[in-house]
Amino acid sequence: MDRFQGYSAFVTGGAQGIGAAVVRRLLGEGARIVVADVDEGAAHKAFGDVSGVRVVRCDVGDADSVAAAVAYAGEEFGRLDVLVNNAFAPDRAEDTDDEWREQFDVTLLGAVRCARAAMPLLAAAGGRGAIVNIGSVNAEAYFGNHAYSAAKAGLASFTRTLAGEAAPLGVRVNQVTPGTIATRGWESRPEQLAALAERVYPLGRVGKPEDVAAAVAFLASGDAAWVTGTTLRVDGGLLAVNTHFSEVLGEF
Repeated sequence: MDRFQGYSAFVTGGAQGIGAAVVRRLLGEGARIVVADVDEGAAHKAFGDVSGVRVVRCDVGDADSVAAAVAYAGEEFGRLDVLVNNAFAPDRAEDTDDEWREQFDVTLLGAVRCARAAMPLLAAAGGRGAIVNIGSVNAEAYFGNHAYSAAKAGLASFTRTLAGEAAPLGVRVNQVTPGTIATRGWESRPEQLAALAERVYPLGRVGKPEDVAAAVAFLASGDAAWVTGTTLRVDGGLLAVNTHFSEVLGEF
């Protein structure tokens, strides 16, 4: 498929994990992409030599950094059609004021800053403008980590309200909500991943970054031209099916 021929995209947190998978998917469908990451070295290592990709350092916690990175995207490609807000603060699982501030400043306000900076370019994209936010099942149910969960819940609300504001501009805003995804953060916990796959996820496995990237590509493309303000769960059935409940019923 070449759904993104002639498109340009801006992907935050694009150096690894879900962000890198999104970059590869959109690139494979014809997009030109700016990979924006606070770790510019990692982004260059992953994509610095790839045709159609530009790398820029972007700290989504800093409005000036965001504005400069988005302006760079517009200058490099002459347009911007897709913004993917994937950057988030590492979950430290600490119930401290500093943890809450960091989560909201990066995970929630980072997306707000990027959307604010990109909106004029997206609105000029002739109806192709799209924002896709990367949420989390933590926003919808209890999986621990209060600050991260609350920030992602805020992101889900922002997705809906921004969709209403952006619709008259011809810009769609949607969210992908992943469950457990086998990224680098899980590499030291293979036993936990295996247990989750076997005992928690109805589809019998945890997710791959490519699963999320496929959903992002759909929502960013013309195939979703009449979809805005929605959340697409990519969670292996986690939120829809209570596996443990079913197991207990089956014992009687």
